[in-house]
Amino acid sequence: MALIPMPEMLAHAREGGYAVGYFEAWDSYSLEAVVAAAEAERSPVIIGFGCMLLEQAWLERGGVEIFGAIGRQVAESCRVPVSLLLNEAHTVAHALRGIDAGFNAVMICDSDTERNARLVAAAHAAGVAVEAELGELPDGGPDGNVDSSHAALTDPDLAAAFVEATGVDALAVSFGNVHTLEGARATIDLDRLAAVHARVAVPLVAHGGTAFPADAVPGAIERGVAKFNVGTVLKRSYLEALRGAAGNVSELTSPHALIGSHSSDDLLEVGKANVIEVVRTLIRRFGSSGRAIELADSVAGVL
Repeated sequence: MALIPMPEMLAHAREGGYAVGYFEAWDSYSLEAVVAAAEAERSPVIIGFGCMLLEQAWLERGGVEIFGAIGRQVAESCRVPVSLLLNEAHTVAHALRGIDAGFNAVMICDSDTERNARLVAAAHAAGVAVEAELGELPDGGPDGNVDSSHAALTDPDLAAAFVEATGVDALAVSFGNVHTLEGARATIDLDRLAAVHARVAVPLVAHGGTAFPADAVPGAIERGVAKFNVGTVLKRSYLEALRGAAGNVSELTSPHALIGSHSSDDLLEVGKANVIEVVRTLIRRFGSSGRAIELADSVAGVL
């Protein structure tokens, strides 16, 4: 199935009262896991790669283009509607390279109005969507602790002005959600989210999906969230599977079947299987299971 424009995907989610997951991959195994989960659930999905936690020198050496090539190949063979996002690029230059590399949605880790407006102009000319973020999420760790020293909740009035000035297609907002937090639940401020939603017409995005409370998901969707970003819990499930499987490996075992063979003996496939199950659970939580066909029909009538 061809790539679906992310704005069309998010618009359908808002109309249907569900949200789409962006499940952040880091290699071909994790990307294939996300697609396999979406296909099993017959769900639209946003796939892609994030830049925030990556070594920037690697991205400079061609990492953006490597991710784009992998992402396009996987997306074009996907049997459900899919968008391909380069998430949280550190510079406009990296985002522009992402556009050239085949991503049909990009985002920069920068709330500067002028830089986002410049990116929107270039992206829209190429038929690519832009997500931006206003406000700043606190950061969490595997111990459940949260660093809020740099955090700032999204101001509704500033959000409205920012969207108007930049023309972004979706806005990630800060309303108690926390990046990379494990072992604890974020404290979600749905009143803050409702206030932003009342002022902003574009779909809203909730980053920090790992610690986002399951019981707050319906309320967030009612208040404009059409996309949840999830990353940390996917890597954790992958790592735990690898740790368990690697502990049973003999030193005399050949590495060829165990690493990169894509067979049932491949340890990376064990990690992939764990990611599939986590993503399937989250897809059901976000309400997008079974929505693939109606979205494909809807977009076909528009494009």
